[in-house]
Amino acid sequence: MSCSCSGLSRVLVAVAVALVSASSPCPQAWGPPGVQYGQPGRPVTLCCPGVSAGTPVYWFRDKEPRLLQGPDSGLGHELVLARAAFTDEGTYICQTLDGELGGTVTLKLGYPPARPVVSCQASDYENISCTWSPSQVSGLPTRYLTSYRKKMLPGTGHQRVSLSTGQPCPQDPPGAARCAIYWAEFWSQYRMNVTEVNPLGASTRLLDVSLQSILRPDPPEGLRVESVPGYPRRLHASWTYPSSWPRQPHFLLKFRLQYRPAQHPAWSMVEPVGLEEVITDAVAGLPHAVRVSARDFLDAGTWSAWSLEVWGTPSTGPLTNEIPDAGKIHTQLVDSTAPPRPSPQPDPRPLDHRDSLEQMVVLASLGIFSFLGLAAGALALGFWLRLRWGGKDAHQKPGFLALRIPADKLPGTPDLKTHKSFR
Repeated sequence: MSCSCSGLSRVLVAVAVALVSASSPCPQAWGPPGVQYGQPGRPVTLCCPGVSAGTPVYWFRDKEPRLLQGPDSGLGHELVLARAAFTDEGTYICQTLDGELGGTVTLKLGYPPARPVVSCQASDYENISCTWSPSQVSGLPTRYLTSYRKKMLPGTGHQRVSLSTGQPCPQDPPGAARCAIYWAEFWSQYRMNVTEVNPLGASTRLLDVSLQSILRPDPPEGLRVESVPGYPRRLHASWTYPSSWPRQPHFLLKFRLQYRPAQHPAWSMVEPVGLEEVITDAVAGLPHAVRVSARDFLDAGTWSAWSLEVWGTPSTGPLTNEIPDAGKIHTQLVDSTAPPRPSPQPDPRPLDHRDSLEQMVVLASLGIFSFLGLAAGALALGFWLRLRWGGKDAHQKPGFLALRIPADKLPGTPDLKTHKSFR
C-alpha cells in the first residue's frame, strides 16, 4: 500500500476506534492503562478489569470504606454513575465475592473535541506550514491527525473541483502542533485536514489554502545602521535576505524601511531598491530606531513582520561641503571583514545639489517652452502678413490686365473709324 493511502487509512481507523470506544458501555483504554474517561453530566460506566462480563463484584472508592455497589445490584462487573460530576473523579476498586482484588479503575472527566483552529502560512515559495490549537479545552489527552489533498480542476468544460489522493502531513517533531507540506506548487490549491481526537470522539477542520495567498516571508536579517562621516543628517542602513528564503532570480523580495528619532512616536517610511538605504532627513544628534520588512516582489501574500529595531546616531563631525564620490562613502561604511553586499551602491549626494539640479531642470524647461511660444508667434505673424499682402495684389490684378488690352481689340466692339464716317 502506498504511503498516501496508508496515511489516509490511519486517519479513518483512528477516528473509528475513538468513536466506537466512546460509545461502547465499557470503553477500551485510551492512553494509560486502567484509566477510563467520561463527560460531566452524562452517565459513565466503569468496568472492573480482569473480571469476565457478568461476574458480580463489590465497588469501593479508594481510601473510603463505604460500599458503592454490591453484587446483588444485577449489574455484574460494572459500576454505573447516572450523572457524573467532577467530584466523581478518582480511583475506584472492585473486588470479587471471595474478597480477591479484581482491579482498580481511575476515572477522568472531560469534554469531546471541538473543531480545531487551523492556520497556514508559507515563509518561502516551496513549503507550507500549518499550525493548530484547540477551540475548546477538553481536559482529556488529545491527538491530532493531519493530512492534505491537492485540489485539481479537470480539463473538461465544467468547473467542478476534484481532489487528489490524500497524503499525510508529517508533524515535525511527532506530536507537535505543526505540520508541513513540502515542495508545494506555487499556483496550486490544497485542502488541509486536521482532526482532533480524544477518548470521547473526534472533530475535523478542513481548510483550503494556496501558497501564493498565504506567502509571508520571515523578517530580513542582519540589519545594520551606521552614520555617514561628515553628514549629520544621514544614516546608512543595510540588511540581508532572511535565511529561510531561497534567493533565486525568479523569486525576489522587495523591502520597506521605517525609521524614527528617539522619543518620537511616528514612523517615517521609504521603499528601498536593493539591500541598503541612505536616510537623508535624520535629526542631527538624536539616535534613530530603524526596522525593515519584506514581501514578494510581485505582491503575493503579505508583508513580513518587522525586524528587530536597530538604533543608530548620525555623525557629529563637521558638515562636508564637497560632493563626495558614492564609491568613497560606501568604502568608508563597509567593514573590511564583512562580506560584500550584493545590491548597488547608494547615491549619497547632498540635498543642496539635488535642489540645484532640480532648479536647472525647471529653468531649462521654461526656456524650451518660451522658445516654442516665440516660434509659434512668429509663424502666426508671418502667415497673417502673407494673407494681407495677397489680398492687396488680388484687387490690383484685374485693372492692371485691362490696361494692357486695347479697347479696339475687345470682341464685339465696333470700329471707331467706321462709326465716325457713318455720322
